[in-house]
Amino acid sequence: METTRRQLLLGTAATLAAGALPSRAWAATASDAAAEALLTRTAEGLLAIYPEGATTLGIDKDARARLKHRLADRSVEGQRKVAAMLRRTLAEIAALDLNGLSPAMRTHIDVVQASFANALDGFGFGYGDVAVGGWRNSPYVVAQNVGAFLDVPRMLDSDHRIAGPEDGEAYLDRLESYGDQLNGETERLKIAGAKGVIAPDFLLDKALKQMRLARSGNTAGWDLVTSVANRTAGMDGDFGERAWMLCNDRIAPALDRQIAELERHRRRATSDAGVWKFPDGDAYYAWALRAGTTTTMTPDEVHAMGLDQLAQLQAEMDVILKAQGYSQGSVGARMTALGKDPRFAFPETDAGRAEIVAILQNRIDDIRARMPQAFNTLVKGNVEVKRLPLAEEPGAPGAYGGPGTIDGSVPGRLWINLRSTGIWTRYSLPDLAYHESIPGHAWQGEYTFTMPLIRSLLQFNAYSEGWALYAEQIADELGVYAANPVERLGYLQSLAFRACRLVVDTGLHAKRWTRAQAIQWFVEANGSSEDEVQGEVDRYCSWPGQACGYKVGHSEIVRLRTRAKAALGERYDFKAFNDAVVLGGNVPMTVLGHIVDRHVAGRRA
Repeated sequence: METTRRQLLLGTAATLAAGALPSRAWAATASDAAAEALLTRTAEGLLAIYPEGATTLGIDKDARARLKHRLADRSVEGQRKVAAMLRRTLAEIAALDLNGLSPAMRTHIDVVQASFANALDGFGFGYGDVAVGGWRNSPYVVAQNVGAFLDVPRMLDSDHRIAGPEDGEAYLDRLESYGDQLNGETERLKIAGAKGVIAPDFLLDKALKQMRLARSGNTAGWDLVTSVANRTAGMDGDFGERAWMLCNDRIAPALDRQIAELERHRRRATSDAGVWKFPDGDAYYAWALRAGTTTTMTPDEVHAMGLDQLAQLQAEMDVILKAQGYSQGSVGARMTALGKDPRFAFPETDAGRAEIVAILQNRIDDIRARMPQAFNTLVKGNVEVKRLPLAEEPGAPGAYGGPGTIDGSVPGRLWINLRSTGIWTRYSLPDLAYHESIPGHAWQGEYTFTMPLIRSLLQFNAYSEGWALYAEQIADELGVYAANPVERLGYLQSLAFRACRLVVDTGLHAKRWTRAQAIQWFVEANGSSEDEVQGEVDRYCSWPGQACGYKVGHSEIVRLRTRAKAALGERYDFKAFNDAVVLGGNVPMTVLGHIVDRHVAGRRA
């Protein structure tokens, strides 16, 4: 089922007109100065609200050094301030002469407008976690994969750099703010509970287990303490001792309060998995699906698209499976059998985990060398493989990745969940490397570093994840599986996995599937392991709509490429098309269509 132009949103008549222009293309206009000033103010305003973003990008220094001492305000009042900032910015955009902007500047403004308008709609529900320019929208303030108890320890250890005593002081200031964040979330949990917005019992059980683990043990041995103590060894300031006191006096009591509130939620929780159970659940899911896909596709349309694409992909998988001697049963059943083949398994040992990391790094190194075959404009591809923190693994997805800092001092990361080596097979790992690192998330993110800062701060899930699936396709087209067709099965199963997500996400939230029903369907349809699928299904329960962005975004990129080929004929160029898509940056799907229109017009000129 093809994504149609009718189903795409977030484009405007003026952008359409810009998309039809030939290559006066990215030239500036007199109106751009006001828009550029707005973009600069907006970026700095967003960093003030979410200072962790400055740290992630490595720009929390010089004039922005104060941001290194702060964390976002997760309280009710903090949420009000974010919504107010969104309204102010949208009013400023409405006052611009949009028709006078150059195509490049119009794209930048459209990105901000679409991102902020969508987030403001999300704040209108009055509960949950709304991502401004990001992908993690959740109806729940805290869940197994949502909350400060997960985000802050990882950020402080992995992203907060310590080169001297001032950085240690900033760490301690953030540690103090971490307690405030936990208290703010607990306040919002109480409000959500009063509205009947309570996570399913199975999600709360996971979250409570993780939080109790984070709370357990002598605080002197907490990672929050040892991280700063080890990195400030030899510096004046007693940072480890002071961090220990903060953990004792502020963070442990705040965790206790949040655990107690989640326990109150747990006593009222049901096993109903979807947001349909909320009084405004249908409206919430419609918003979440719109945010996740940047389309107006209905749950029924998304569900049907998933079933249709799954059938197409499995027809291709069937041919390879038969060549490998797997000819009996459904494709899903044969993939299950393949997944149990000892040839493709890893030992459940530290050595097995180390081998997984080594395979991923090897594939990253190989594909980096192939990038000149796919792009005219190259970035470094600065990325490394890291295991997820142990406390995060139980509730986290199998893997995720992204770019590092703008200055390159911290590489991009492919975070791999190694709670069990049984999650992974040897034939599935190569594709994972391409999705999360090169030419996927880490590679694509580096291109935004040459754009106005706001473009590194704002993302659209359908583009981010659609690009990562298209990156998998690029790797296939570069011949990475030529010597090992079984690995290509891993790639096709990955795409089929994302098609299944369309079915399961809509099944849970619109068709009232149970968790058990969703897990069983997924295992049987795709041949994935139950261990892998259980974590995936739980993720869809806490991040409604997000999982649908992958295949919807990928399908649209492929549709646009097919259209460009037809329009350009012999003038079509694989590398030039890839450049156009990645250099336009992270945008809603309709804006991407206009970028491709400009590319086609430019190649024709």
